[in-house]
Amino acid sequence: MASEDFRILSYLTNPNPMLKIISFLNVWLRKDCRCWKIEDSEVLIYLVNNSVIQLSVESLSSLTAGELGRTVREALRLPDQAHEVFSFWLISPFLELQLKPKHCPYKLCRQWPDLLYRFTKCSADEIVHDEPTLQYRKNVFFPKNKEMQIQDDGILRLLYEEAKCNILEGRYPYDLEDCLQLGALACRIELGPFDQEQHNLAFLRGKIDTLLPAHLCRKHGGLLAAFRSRGAKQHSYEEMLLESFRQLVEAAACEETEALKLLYHQYLQKCHILLYYGSAMFTGQIDKPVQSFLQRNGRKPVTIAISLDGVSVMDSKEKCVLLTLCYHELSWEYTSSEDEDMDDILWLEFDGEEGGAVVNKLLKIYSKQAELMSGMIEYCIDFSGASETPPPAQDAVVAKAPRPKEKRGKLKRQNSVVCNQIHQLLTIDYVEEGKEIKRVKPKRAASFFTRQVSQGPASYSTVAVSETLEQG
Repeated sequence: MASEDFRILSYLTNPNPMLKIISFLNVWLRKDCRCWKIEDSEVLIYLVNNSVIQLSVESLSSLTAGELGRTVREALRLPDQAHEVFSFWLISPFLELQLKPKHCPYKLCRQWPDLLYRFTKCSADEIVHDEPTLQYRKNVFFPKNKEMQIQDDGILRLLYEEAKCNILEGRYPYDLEDCLQLGALACRIELGPFDQEQHNLAFLRGKIDTLLPAHLCRKHGGLLAAFRSRGAKQHSYEEMLLESFRQLVEAAACEETEALKLLYHQYLQKCHILLYYGSAMFTGQIDKPVQSFLQRNGRKPVTIAISLDGVSVMDSKEKCVLLTLCYHELSWEYTSSEDEDMDDILWLEFDGEEGGAVVNKLLKIYSKQAELMSGMIEYCIDFSGASETPPPAQDAVVAKAPRPKEKRGKLKRQNSVVCNQIHQLLTIDYVEEGKEIKRVKPKRAASFFTRQVSQGPASYSTVAVSETLEQG
């Protein structure tokens, strides 16, 4: 009996229906996959702005991400610096994974059903039909401060488009007034200098969805706006954006190419204020606090964003921040579930107040990706520690982008989508009397992200899925 026939027979007789699906999908390559065209050795690379790069390559089945990166940089005419700034990602609605240079994207794409089975709660039907796209996007481990040193307009354009896409989709929650400032910068970048005759309300109305987050506009409109008195005129989003665009201060006289570089830097710098800029995104759930006697406990879907700066927990539906913590503000632990159908747990511990007393709060995050998140946190802490630069001399002046501390009214601050909303979290609170609880990271027996000394501090290793998977 041929080996392929034996594997198909194993699929038919396997008692576990989910494993049947995975075994079957590992036998047959889905030739209609959006990333690959085996017959003519073509690969499709997706950019965040929905454009596609179609490349003809050799030895597709053994091509590494590092080798493919060189081809993409040549196609986009990017300098070698782009190798540090960008990475390849396998992306689907259920899972996002950044690849390392030695990984073979084609082989990992074939292993996608196994990855979904291990790290998501996808149904059998979803595993069968889900197809990842191969995307070229920002490297999680490229620091913000280095972005501001980039002068290549091609790299800056890609970073700007990715940041803008994340703002529009609500992956980077931001308040309306801040989004208006970013929208004004986007207007200047994409529409040119303000022209009073051309840039009017009718002109912007057809482009508003590409300049402001649609979910934020809906949130600030709606039912309450309908009850406003007729005398209190509410400005439309087009009017507010147009006014922000009009008030945008042009830089000193310079060529358009240099002006665009300054605008890219301004847009990115405003995004850098957000702790979750450039994060890897994971999915999970948290317990809902009980609001009333009759209300039953439930779980709230959340997005967990982990970056070199810290960890953020965001409401997936409302597109707002629930909790942001820098690494020096938290401790964490990961516990696995013995039951395959139950979620693993990522615990976040941080300082808080309850009834005027200082307490330690524990947030419980349920997720099949808890082990990935724990490894990511540990690696980010180690990476940041290894890449720290010595403090500058006392006579040197170093400009740092401060975290937002704008003076706003109390009502606006309470309604901000970027501020912690502890009242929406169901936490375990405790006080350890007579002992100081130190902020140290727990030791773990194994980590999904380990150092590779031979490749320097910027290297990392990704998850070893299982011994039966093809190795990239």
